[in-house]
Amino acid sequence: MSTAQSSPLPPSSLSPVAFPLVGVLILILSSWALSGLDASGKWIMGFGVPLLVMCWFRYVVHLGLVLALVLPVKGRKILRSSRPKAQILRGTVMMLSTFSFFSALRYLPQAEATSINFLAPLLVLSVAPWVLKEPPRISRWVAAGVGFLGVLIIIRPTAGLHPMGVMFGLMTACMFATQFIATRRVAVDNSLTTLIWSGAVGSICLTIALPFLLPAALPALKELTFFQWLILISTGLWGCLGHLLQIQAYQRASASLLAPFVYLQIVAAAALGWLIWGQFPDVFTWIGIAVVCTSGIVIGALEWRRQRKAGV
Repeated sequence: MSTAQSSPLPPSSLSPVAFPLVGVLILILSSWALSGLDASGKWIMGFGVPLLVMCWFRYVVHLGLVLALVLPVKGRKILRSSRPKAQILRGTVMMLSTFSFFSALRYLPQAEATSINFLAPLLVLSVAPWVLKEPPRISRWVAAGVGFLGVLIIIRPTAGLHPMGVMFGLMTACMFATQFIATRRVAVDNSLTTLIWSGAVGSICLTIALPFLLPAALPALKELTFFQWLILISTGLWGCLGHLLQIQAYQRASASLLAPFVYLQIVAAAALGWLIWGQFPDVFTWIGIAVVCTSGIVIGALEWRRQRKAGV
């Protein structure tokens, strides 16, 4: 689940139509695009580009592409939000989770960092009775506990993972959970509106900070080759493509159908980690990943059945 990865968009603004298989295929493509964002950011930071400068490129290019694609079709009305304060809050949390996740990627292989993020939806379900005022359910707490057990298997001492990376990974999961809850607050807005506002918050904040960040970053930026510049700029391209594909997927298939396929992003992350850095999870790590994914899929199926019985 990338930075963006995984930022769910307001479901109320999406109206599924009868192309479920196409929706699944598009969602899988979006997982590869968002994993491409993660890999590009991790790779370019390895050449000395500071985290916040890389994030500036990621947000500004992303926002520019989204506006160029959306405004000619939807017009300026798509910029209007019914809950601007909630959008700013969500955008701020998303920006902080981006910082945290890419900080984790400095220390952790991509697959392990991504898999820890999938603890986030389970955290949301476990705190829903207090934060979202939903009825408490033992099944949710059991799923969260099992998911956390899976994460403990992934980050076990014998795995050799850097403690700082693990700390940032767990911090990211908590921030993603907060982001998911904030997304509920802006569900009245169009998903494209939320996408634009999220990009705008990060772009504005990082642009304000850029004069203070750029002097220290200039030596590394001057050393980049043309290809490395393309990789740096591509972080925004992959983020834009991944989120727009997500929106298209949820317009073609229901969230309950797509939920299990979200976890295929771990496959994309593991494949890119192996191809680029030669890092591939060991057997015990895959067991932990399987525990996290299974707990998420099972509780998702239970929640879906509960909603069907309630007629929601």
